[in-house]
Amino acid sequence: MPVKNRLADLHADITAWRRDIHAHPEILYDTHRTSALVADKLRDFGCDEVVTGIGRTGVVGVIRGKTDTKGSVIGLRADMDALPMQEQTGLDYASTIPGAMHACGHDGHTAMVLGAARYLTETRNFDGTVVVIFQPAEEGGNGALAMVEDGMMERWGIQEVYGLHNSPGLPAGQFAIRPGALMAAVDFFEITVQGRGGHAAKPQETVDTTVLTSQMIVAMQTVVSRNMDPVEEAVLSFTAVDTSSHAFNVIPDRATLRGTVRSHSEEVRDRIEARMGEVVSGIAHTMGGTATLDYRRQVPVTVNAEEQASFAAEIAREISGGCNTSPLIMGGEDFSYMLQARPGAFIFLGNGETAALHHPEYNFNDDIIPVGCSYFAELVERRMPAA
Repeated sequence: MPVKNRLADLHADITAWRRDIHAHPEILYDTHRTSALVADKLRDFGCDEVVTGIGRTGVVGVIRGKTDTKGSVIGLRADMDALPMQEQTGLDYASTIPGAMHACGHDGHTAMVLGAARYLTETRNFDGTVVVIFQPAEEGGNGALAMVEDGMMERWGIQEVYGLHNSPGLPAGQFAIRPGALMAAVDFFEITVQGRGGHAAKPQETVDTTVLTSQMIVAMQTVVSRNMDPVEEAVLSFTAVDTSSHAFNVIPDRATLRGTVRSHSEEVRDRIEARMGEVVSGIAHTMGGTATLDYRRQVPVTVNAEEQASFAAEIAREISGGCNTSPLIMGGEDFSYMLQARPGAFIFLGNGETAALHHPEYNFNDDIIPVGCSYFAELVERRMPAA
């Protein structure tokens, strides 16, 4: 089936909501304007219940079907937050907030779930309950975890949960998904190295942290390439090196290294952390210094349940005519916390040949709005068919 006619009719309205959100981006948990806009629209649509303040600034709307003989409850999630970066699109509706931009398409995700909510409140052609979830702080704030820890799943009896993300480079309106691991666990690390500083002309009197950290960076390249099974995907990247001196003739006494690790299983995650600790302490000891590793686990692996992923792919094929098998993605997504709490599926929707996510010239493709809305709506109607 193609997109739903009613959602095609609503395309202009939903696009206007999306562009309004785009022009007023908000970061992390400071989604006060967006949350209020979402809550007001859900009330206007006629949701049976609208609750704010879940996970600090999250919003939940409840839509009950014409019947509820099975007691089924499905959650549909959208993320609302933007990124701390300056927009360079030149659009008429570009960000009006300096240093903030919807560079990941969360404005589009929010608009599409709002569009699905409007359709579902009008038709209610399903047997059960839909819980629409609007989440803050996906971009580094673990807003999904905050909503889960606030008791969202238990409070509304959510049994399954579904999410969606746009994907630049994938043909506009096409879907991609895979069962099992889909997106990577995201970890950050900071290594603090202590040596003995001194004059650059007398290196023999120092424990040179510059040389020490250089050896550490090179040795760390073997953690994945020589300590992990080659068929197990993992990435270890250093992204910053800071020292206690910036003079040309001073060997600094202290240095800090920062970076990120991405992996697709908890076992690989555990092995990388353990091996990094061994490399850090071993090299520091060998060269006469000391070092500590602060390894911070951020977001777990995004794992799609087999049954729900298969069902989501079936719906996607009916809406768009096709659904590709997604490759494993090294990026992370905090929807993984909701998937740990309940079975469900996360799917990609093609944004077309646009700038990449997190790029200052990125823009969500409004042409795909009816497709995304129809996917969510059809998923509800097929998963919980009217009695």
